[in-house]
Amino acid sequence: MKEFEVAPAPDDPRLTQEVEGIDQEGNTIRTSVVTERPLTLFLNGQEIVTMMTIGDHPELLAVGYLLNQNMLRPDDEITAIDYEEDIQTIVVRTKRQTDYEEKLKKKTQTSGCAQGTVFGDLMEDFETVTLDRSARLRTSWLYALTKKINTCPSLYLKAGAIHGCVLCKEDRPLLYVEDVGRHNAVDKIAGHMFLNGIAPEDKIFYTTGRLTSEMVIKTVKMRIPILLSRSGFTAWGVELARKAGLTLIGRARGKRFVALSGLERIVFDADPHYVAEEDARHVRKAARAEMSS
Repeated sequence: MKEFEVAPAPDDPRLTQEVEGIDQEGNTIRTSVVTERPLTLFLNGQEIVTMMTIGDHPELLAVGYLLNQNMLRPDDEITAIDYEEDIQTIVVRTKRQTDYEEKLKKKTQTSGCAQGTVFGDLMEDFETVTLDRSARLRTSWLYALTKKINTCPSLYLKAGAIHGCVLCKEDRPLLYVEDVGRHNAVDKIAGHMFLNGIAPEDKIFYTTGRLTSEMVIKTVKMRIPILLSRSGFTAWGVELARKAGLTLIGRARGKRFVALSGLERIVFDADPHYVAEEDARHVRKAARAEMSS
């Protein structure tokens, strides 16, 4: 795959709109804001959920959501994906009869931004996954990835209020998607991997969001051995990563990072003294506060 085979489209007029307001000095301004619209997902004949999303890549979001909710199995055959933009619905049809009824009886509100819902047992299959122990993360790859991702044109740089997730291999970002909730962005990556038969064992998963239990569980279920974020950790996220043998790296900005799990996969082949600090344009508010404290 080539770099950024899937990438943000900040100039797509469907994804942002201009609104008028005033700044801190009372001056009239116009600024870009991210769109947010509902998408109702059906699995065969059953309505599953209505998600709030920016509206791009609906087929990837739908398939990835069903996979990460264990409503689709890795060996399921999808016979059709029908998206109706005018009524904001998408129907995923499968050859096998699905067993979503039991999943829908269990519901967990996630800690993600743009509140998400997990159906079924949050930990289902988690403890049975074995991640590839031979995978490696060279620090030279880490520094190259964060620079390429941060400088790629994106909705975040244009309008903010959005999360990004990137599937990478070595020092190459392959798939970069964004959405109002990080769980949506993860699901888009999962959907693309399933529909295109992309192997997870040698991949690195990058997210702009916090390393929560949800992020760790989804990454492990996708069988990706390395999870990298520019943000911080939750205690349960770290505990689950250590239990699964997932390499977990957070606060990755410029030359800095913190690794809390799966340390044996990290190869220190770059001298951080020769790595530039992150440009101020790409530093988010939380990171600025941390750096100034």
